[in-house]
Amino acid sequence: MATAGILIIVGIASFFQRAKPQGAGSLDNVVAVELPGQNSVLVALTFTLRNSGKKSLWVHNIEGKLVTSSGESSGDAVSAIDFDRYYQAFPALKANTQAALAPEDKLQPGQEIKRTVMVSFPVTLDVFNQRRSVSVVVHPYDQPVPVTLTK
Repeated sequence: MATAGILIIVGIASFFQRAKPQGAGSLDNVVAVELPGQNSVLVALTFTLRNSGKKSLWVHNIEGKLVTSSGESSGDAVSAIDFDRYYQAFPALKANTQAALAPEDKLQPGQEIKRTVMVSFPVTLDVFNQRRSVSVVVHPYDQPVPVTLTK
Protein backbone atom coordinates (compact mmCIF):
# COMPACT_ATOMS: atom_id res chain seq x y z
CA MET A 1 0.00 0.00 0.00
CA ALA A 2 2.75 2.41 0.92
CA THR A 3 4.54 1.80 -2.40
CA ALA A 4 1.35 2.48 -4.35
CA GLY A 5 0.81 5.72 -2.40
CA ILE A 6 4.34 6.88 -3.09
CA LEU A 7 4.00 6.08 -6.80
CA ILE A 8 0.77 8.08 -7.01
CA ILE A 9 2.37 11.07 -5.27
CA VAL A 10 5.44 10.89 -7.55
CA GLY A 11 3.18 10.63 -10.61
CA ILE A 12 1.16 13.68 -9.60
CA ALA A 13 4.32 15.68 -8.80
CA SER A 14 5.86 14.70 -12.15
CA PHE A 15 2.74 15.82 -13.99
CA PHE A 16 2.82 19.28 -12.42
CA GLN A 17 6.60 19.68 -12.81
CA ARG A 18 6.79 18.70 -16.50
CA ALA A 19 8.40 21.09 -18.96
CA LYS A 20 6.04 23.62 -20.53
CA PRO A 21 6.61 26.13 -23.32
CA GLN A 22 7.76 29.52 -22.06
CA GLY A 23 5.64 31.32 -24.62
CA ALA A 24 2.29 31.27 -26.36
CA GLY A 25 0.55 33.09 -29.15
CA SER A 26 -1.24 32.63 -32.43
CA LEU A 27 -0.53 32.16 -36.11
CA ASP A 28 -2.37 35.13 -37.61
CA ASN A 29 -1.71 35.12 -41.36
CA VAL A 30 -0.47 32.58 -43.91
CA VAL A 31 0.50 33.55 -47.48
CA ALA A 32 2.03 31.05 -49.91
CA VAL A 33 3.46 31.40 -53.41
CA GLU A 34 4.67 28.67 -55.71
CA LEU A 35 8.33 28.75 -56.67
CA PRO A 36 8.40 28.35 -60.46
CA GLY A 37 9.87 25.09 -61.70
CA GLN A 38 10.76 23.80 -58.23
CA ASN A 39 7.62 21.95 -57.02
CA SER A 40 7.82 23.89 -53.77
CA VAL A 41 6.20 26.84 -52.08
CA LEU A 42 7.54 29.79 -50.11
CA VAL A 43 5.28 30.67 -47.21
CA ALA A 44 5.14 33.87 -45.14
CA LEU A 45 3.82 33.07 -41.65
CA THR A 46 2.81 36.08 -39.55
CA PHE A 47 2.21 35.41 -35.88
CA THR A 48 1.87 36.87 -32.41
CA LEU A 49 4.32 35.58 -29.79
CA ARG A 50 4.02 36.29 -26.07
CA ASN A 51 6.63 35.46 -23.44
CA SER A 52 4.54 34.01 -20.62
CA GLY A 53 7.59 32.99 -18.58
CA LYS A 54 9.39 34.72 -15.74
CA LYS A 55 12.67 35.16 -17.60
CA SER A 56 13.76 36.41 -21.02
CA LEU A 57 13.03 34.20 -24.01
CA TRP A 58 16.03 34.10 -26.38
CA VAL A 59 15.23 32.76 -29.85
CA HIS A 60 17.69 30.04 -30.87
CA ASN A 61 16.15 29.00 -34.19
CA ILE A 62 12.83 29.06 -36.02
CA GLU A 63 11.28 26.46 -38.26
CA GLY A 64 8.02 25.80 -40.03
CA LYS A 65 6.07 22.54 -40.05
CA LEU A 66 3.51 21.47 -42.60
CA VAL A 67 1.10 18.56 -42.20
CA THR A 68 -0.61 17.30 -45.36
CA SER A 69 -2.55 14.16 -46.18
CA SER A 70 0.70 12.57 -47.38
CA GLY A 71 2.75 13.36 -44.26
CA GLU A 72 4.70 16.02 -42.44
CA SER A 73 7.55 18.21 -43.63
CA SER A 74 9.55 20.92 -41.96
CA GLY A 75 12.03 23.55 -42.93
CA ASP A 76 14.18 26.19 -41.30
CA ALA A 77 13.12 29.80 -41.63
CA VAL A 78 14.90 31.78 -44.33
CA SER A 79 17.24 34.54 -43.25
CA ALA A 80 15.59 37.86 -42.43
CA ILE A 81 18.18 39.53 -44.67
CA ASP A 82 16.53 37.88 -47.69
CA PHE A 83 12.99 39.15 -47.01
CA ASP A 84 13.24 42.21 -49.29
CA ARG A 85 14.53 40.06 -52.15
CA TYR A 86 11.61 37.64 -51.76
CA TYR A 87 9.12 40.51 -51.51
CA GLN A 88 10.43 41.92 -54.80
CA ALA A 89 10.25 38.55 -56.56
CA PHE A 90 6.87 37.60 -55.04
CA PRO A 91 4.90 40.75 -54.04
CA ALA A 92 1.97 38.63 -52.78
CA LEU A 93 4.13 37.46 -49.87
CA LYS A 94 4.18 40.95 -48.37
CA ALA A 95 0.43 40.98 -47.59
CA ASN A 96 -0.12 41.66 -43.86
CA THR A 97 3.48 40.89 -42.89
CA GLN A 98 5.43 42.26 -39.94
CA ALA A 99 9.13 42.61 -39.25
CA ALA A 100 11.10 39.35 -39.32
CA LEU A 101 11.73 37.24 -36.24
CA ALA A 102 15.38 36.27 -36.25
CA PRO A 103 17.61 34.02 -34.18
CA GLU A 104 19.04 35.89 -31.20
CA ASP A 105 15.88 38.03 -30.81
CA LYS A 106 14.89 38.41 -27.17
CA LEU A 107 11.49 38.79 -25.53
CA GLN A 108 11.25 40.14 -22.01
CA PRO A 109 8.82 38.50 -19.55
CA GLY A 110 5.27 39.51 -20.48
CA GLN A 111 6.35 41.05 -23.80
CA GLU A 112 4.22 40.38 -26.90
CA ILE A 113 5.45 40.84 -30.46
CA LYS A 114 4.02 40.40 -33.95
CA ARG A 115 6.53 38.99 -36.43
CA THR A 116 6.84 37.14 -39.73
CA VAL A 117 8.99 34.20 -40.80
CA MET A 118 9.34 32.65 -44.25
CA VAL A 119 9.74 28.93 -44.84
CA SER A 120 10.01 26.84 -47.99
CA PHE A 121 8.17 23.51 -48.20
CA PRO A 122 8.70 20.85 -50.91
CA VAL A 123 5.05 20.67 -52.02
CA THR A 124 2.98 22.25 -54.78
CA LEU A 125 0.69 25.17 -54.05
CA ASP A 126 -2.38 22.92 -54.46
CA VAL A 127 -1.05 20.47 -51.85
CA PHE A 128 -0.22 23.37 -49.52
CA ASN A 129 -3.71 24.83 -49.88
CA GLN A 130 -5.21 21.45 -48.93
CA ARG A 131 -2.99 21.12 -45.84
CA ARG A 132 -4.15 19.83 -42.49
CA SER A 133 -2.07 22.38 -40.58
CA VAL A 134 0.90 24.70 -40.75
CA SER A 135 2.97 25.78 -37.73
CA VAL A 136 5.74 28.11 -36.65
CA VAL A 137 8.06 26.47 -34.13
CA VAL A 138 10.27 28.77 -32.06
CA HIS A 139 13.12 27.02 -30.24
CA PRO A 140 14.42 29.07 -27.27
CA TYR A 141 18.02 28.67 -26.13
CA ASP A 142 17.50 27.51 -22.57
CA GLN A 143 14.10 25.82 -22.73
CA PRO A 144 13.49 22.12 -23.40
CA VAL A 145 10.09 22.68 -25.01
CA PRO A 146 9.67 24.85 -28.14
CA VAL A 147 6.82 27.30 -28.65
CA THR A 148 4.55 25.98 -31.41
CA LEU A 149 1.96 28.21 -33.08
CA THR A 150 -0.42 26.31 -35.36
CA LYS A 151 -3.19 27.21 -37.78
